Amino acid sequence: MNSEYQRLDPRVQKWVFKQGWKDLREIQKKAIPHVLAGDRDVLISASTAAGKTEAFFLPACSAIADIHDSFGILYISPLKALINDQYRRLEGLGEMLDMEITPWHGDVAQSHKTKAKKNPSGILLITPESLEAMMIRSSGWMQLAFAKLAYVVIDEFHAFIGAERGMQLLSLLNRLEHLLGRTKAPIPRVALSATLGDLKTVPLALRANSSFPCETVTAANNDATFKVQVKGYLEPLIKDPASSSSAEQKVCDDLFRLCRGDSHLVFANSRKRTESLAASLSDLSENHVVPNEFFPHHGSLSRELREMLEKRLQKGNYPTTAICTMTLELGIDIGKVASVIQVTAPHSVSSLRQRMGRSGRRDSAPVLRMLITENELTPTSGLVDQLRLQLIQSIAMLRLLIANQWFEPADVQQPHYSTLFHQILAVTAQWGGVRAVQLFSQLCQTGPFQQVSGERFKKLLQHMGALQFLTQLSSGELVLGIEGERLVNQYTYFAVFKTPEEFRIVTGNRTLGSVPMDSPVIPEQHIIFAGKRWKVIEINAEAKVIYVTETKGGKPPIFGGEGMSVHDVVRQEMYKIFSEGDYRIATGEHKKDFADTTARKLFDEGRYYFEANNLANERIIQNGGYVYIIPWLGDRAVNTLSALLLYCGFRSGAFAGVIEIANAKVSDVRKSLSLMLQQGLPSETELASRVEEKHLEKFDEFLPEDLLTESYGLRVFDIKSVQAWLMAELSGNPVVE
Repeated sequence: MNSEYQRLDPRVQKWVFKQGWKDLREIQKKAIPHVLAGDRDVLISASTAAGKTEAFFLPACSAIADIHDSFGILYISPLKALINDQYRRLEGLGEMLDMEITPWHGDVAQSHKTKAKKNPSGILLITPESLEAMMIRSSGWMQLAFAKLAYVVIDEFHAFIGAERGMQLLSLLNRLEHLLGRTKAPIPRVALSATLGDLKTVPLALRANSSFPCETVTAANNDATFKVQVKGYLEPLIKDPASSSSAEQKVCDDLFRLCRGDSHLVFANSRKRTESLAASLSDLSENHVVPNEFFPHHGSLSRELREMLEKRLQKGNYPTTAICTMTLELGIDIGKVASVIQVTAPHSVSSLRQRMGRSGRRDSAPVLRMLITENELTPTSGLVDQLRLQLIQSIAMLRLLIANQWFEPADVQQPHYSTLFHQILAVTAQWGGVRAVQLFSQLCQTGPFQQVSGERFKKLLQHMGALQFLTQLSSGELVLGIEGERLVNQYTYFAVFKTPEEFRIVTGNRTLGSVPMDSPVIPEQHIIFAGKRWKVIEINAEAKVIYVTETKGGKPPIFGGEGMSVHDVVRQEMYKIFSEGDYRIATGEHKKDFADTTARKLFDEGRYYFEANNLANERIIQNGGYVYIIPWLGDRAVNTLSALLLYCGFRSGAFAGVIEIANAKVSDVRKSLSLMLQQGLPSETELASRVEEKHLEKFDEFLPEDLLTESYGLRVFDIKSVQAWLMAELSGNPVVE
């Protein structure tokens, strides 16, 4: 063994020897000196099963081996199941070092926690929500229990970057250093992450104030193996009621065949689809006279039913397939599954990677299948169907994930007011009373909310006072008000993420169904629902209703990109695939084909219509009575263009990155956009002010209207990108990077 191995505690060396390892892995050798130094943050980024957990714990346990009257390592995980798994993995090492390892979450027995409270030592494994609860309820005990804390380690760090939960975690770690008097001598933070495409911005995501240097450790040879397949399905033009030839039936048959006998996760994009798939698979089980292994999992189910399914997956005693909505991926708390299956295009590369990480048990590669359905084309089919955009988007995301190891970077311009609201209450509850200047210093100046100015922070505090979340004492200190007390005392308070709210879609006095409100809906906008085209008449945010009227048009596309926020890079990869006429993934000198025969045929169709419409060169085209704008930009830019066209009086709707304008001519569209560009485009905030329902995050309903509008505008619109695109397009020089 090498010199790095010699730097480990002799008992840790003995444990390594007992594992039968001939040598430490490359990433472990690289990480040991950085972790032992204790004077820097460390990012350890490698593929699944590369040994990054041991890369941290071998040196860190060596460093804290003789600390007995305080926790030495605080391990934070996004999932309870991961905590349970790490507890099992660390038990042997803990025994060798006579070191306590304490898992701490809602399912852990109280006796286990009581023991740790009496004698805190070793390693504490916890979720951000449990750490928040501990900070608010037991901060006095924490000052003693963490007095000699040597490391904070965050597992699955990529799951936190840029998310509300990530902002809460960074704030918690900042508050912990403040509580322990360690702001001048920070506690080293170590992030364990899946392979990240762009590592330059990650240190800022780990420590917003850059008060500590950060070393990045990666493995030179990333020989991760994935098993991926894209299967295509064609929805026939005329359905034969006597036949089982519908695409959905074929999807169900394949799911039944692929999933029976083991545990899997199937992701759909709506509650309705989740329910219908689960019901069809349950019926298939009954027809084959076998026990049902297929269960739905979404936000509308009772907590009891959801938890029953999660426990069944956690224990792994019975083969179980969960059919889940995309919105619940952070809420599903389970162990590893045999495979992950997407029955619709994923909404981001990061979520695809996160899901893929759920698959791939020890010594087996992660398995990902995509089952993508497209409509059989008719003479009235629109461009979205003709281009087979659902299939192309799925392929583009797979290529970015596997070949480029790219994922969506954190959007650093977001103010995260919802989570800031939560953290203001949390800090106030933790200390009992606090001054406004202390809150601003801890949360914004040295904390993660650095986008928030003093003026906006003051506005938020005043609004929280008016709503009785905070009360100011005569001494000037802020304490929790009546509403603040009520909210903080709810067990649901500690989590900052939520699933989007459902709005009913109503025409006349008939309810058509419901949709999650996770993208902008504006009066006069055209939307697609239940296979038909509708025009939005009015939005009643209080009653959570969208009133619509049916509108004429060709056959609506099967894929509208609902509930997605697709990045510019994804659409540009789609353009690249079309332009090159090749979707395969290059591995060394060879190219790997991962599509089945139907998917290949669908790709060829999409490519044919791409060329037929000269889309390699044209971005605004006429197709019958419709004008289509295909900017090959992400959803924020497409939302912006669509809203600008509504401003100009056009009847438009956006589907899967394509803007469709009814009863229009290319010349009129170009003229209106040129005029708007000359007069000056409205800001994101101005566009957002026209959107009725802006509540995306958990505590948005408690924000002042102007901060909510600003936050929403930055989240869903992108004027700068659209301005650049319009200038290039209208001057006749379209650009796709």
